[in-house]
Amino acid sequence: MTAASTGVSVVLPLGGRFESYVLGAPGVWTRPARPITSRVAFAAAHVIPRATADNTPGAPAAVDWDATLAYRHELWSYGLGVADAMDTAQRGMGLDWQATAELIRRSGAEAASAGGRLACGAGTDQLDLAGLPTGPAGLAAIVDAYREQIDVVTDAGAQVILMASRALVQVARSAADYVSVYEKLLAGVDRPVILHWLGTMFDPALHGYWGSADIDTATETFRTLIENNRSKIDGVKVSLLDAAHEIDLRRALPEGVRLYTGDDFNYPELIIGDAQGHSDALLGIFAAIYPAASTALQELDNGNVTRASDILGATQALGRHIFAAPTYYYKTGIAFLSWLNGKQPGFSMVGGLSTGRSVTHLAELFRLADKAGLFPDPELAAHRMRIYLELNGLTS
Repeated sequence: MTAASTGVSVVLPLGGRFESYVLGAPGVWTRPARPITSRVAFAAAHVIPRATADNTPGAPAAVDWDATLAYRHELWSYGLGVADAMDTAQRGMGLDWQATAELIRRSGAEAASAGGRLACGAGTDQLDLAGLPTGPAGLAAIVDAYREQIDVVTDAGAQVILMASRALVQVARSAADYVSVYEKLLAGVDRPVILHWLGTMFDPALHGYWGSADIDTATETFRTLIENNRSKIDGVKVSLLDAAHEIDLRRALPEGVRLYTGDDFNYPELIIGDAQGHSDALLGIFAAIYPAASTALQELDNGNVTRASDILGATQALGRHIFAAPTYYYKTGIAFLSWLNGKQPGFSMVGGLSTGRSVTHLAELFRLADKAGLFPDPELAAHRMRIYLELNGLTS
């Protein structure tokens, strides 16, 4: 989105050689003066670790609550909802249930103070998979674990997102087992929830979710569950990175059930939509591009579809790069961009996940973020990028 040059430059390792890269001007982004209405949009936010803590692989997560919650206030200030305690927040990749429950409680209190929209993930990650029984006893334990987390989310005043469960993959022996567990959970909620279908590119342990590795067969089970419980389901978040599948599913959903795109590759076309409808959004990439995403949605509110499409389209290359395979390390890119923009004191992540991407990957991320106009302070971003490159031995 940028055209004018700032004169600020960084020598980057791009394409196998060092190249002097001159940053462009920041994008012209706006905070909304009134609530965004054309789409319901959540940014799935990451967590920021306490800099002095032992956030190494296997250690309990130690969160910098001030910085983490300030990031959520930033997202709310741009009119976006926050989807918290999701895979972006490193569920199953460093954020243990104790820290997750605290995150949900704190985010709930902050959402109430800010008037921000909040939805939080409820799953089963407090279970010890090695000791989980099989058969009906295992399924009952999974239901109880979900209910425990649902209660934490509900008590925090947030909307429930029913996350996919690694434990359920381990115990379930048929599609009927999945349906049975979810129907028990849906029967007990007092507010419509969001169902989350997370693909194996995000979590390989979820292979065969909904009882089949065949996407069409799994989709049929998923659709039947939705049809039979439509009053308890606000929407579904689908993270399969398959735009055609999402559009087909969206058109087949019962009236009133939203499709929240989780496609961080194809979100511009899915959010803009077509004559037969559009997707709403619950996206990790929105935590990285939130000023641009908000401005695009404001343009949609004003009927400026082409402008909205142009803004989102200009961020798409960045999204595809951040979420490139192995996709489950996308959180590293979001944290890196947060650090470049001064939203956290250091480039660190719980569980030591800041090593999840290469230096050259992050150098290209820097270039693409600049092209999308996502450095409000180019001098700061360039300064931190130089530090990072020097620390990793990449100087010209």
